[in-house]
Amino acid sequence: MSNHLTRFSPSLDSLDDLLHGFFVRPMEFQSPVTTPSIKVDVKEDAAAYQVHAELPGAKKEDIHVAVEGNTVSISAEIKQEKEVKEGERVLRSERYFGKVARSFQLAQEIDDGAAVAKFTDGVLELNLPKKASATSKRLEIQ
Repeated sequence: MSNHLTRFSPSLDSLDDLLHGFFVRPMEFQSPVTTPSIKVDVKEDAAAYQVHAELPGAKKEDIHVAVEGNTVSISAEIKQEKEVKEGERVLRSERYFGKVARSFQLAQEIDDGAAVAKFTDGVLELNLPKKASATSKRLEIQ
């Protein structure tokens, strides 16, 4: 049995750590796949609300919109994939699969029977007509 003594040298160990990855080709690793959220713009005129919701990576059949009173709920299944290749060799492959949802309330109730939804190029457009408010009637006291 032999006894070997190894001396610890912080300067040499640090130099080894520094040079360890020096000749390895650096790889940019910023995550191109982020957790998506629904970005919404709401505009109002006298008769309706116009809503534009950004849903990149969603398909029309994976989007659900519900209107109840003055509450609007949007949900969607999102699939984002990014693959970085160099020639035939895959260097990085990242993906996100998940569900996103957003609900918000408007100042006035929506006429859900007349509401219209359209999805084009990753943008959901909603035209939400305002429900006619009931006019108050003054009662005459007899």
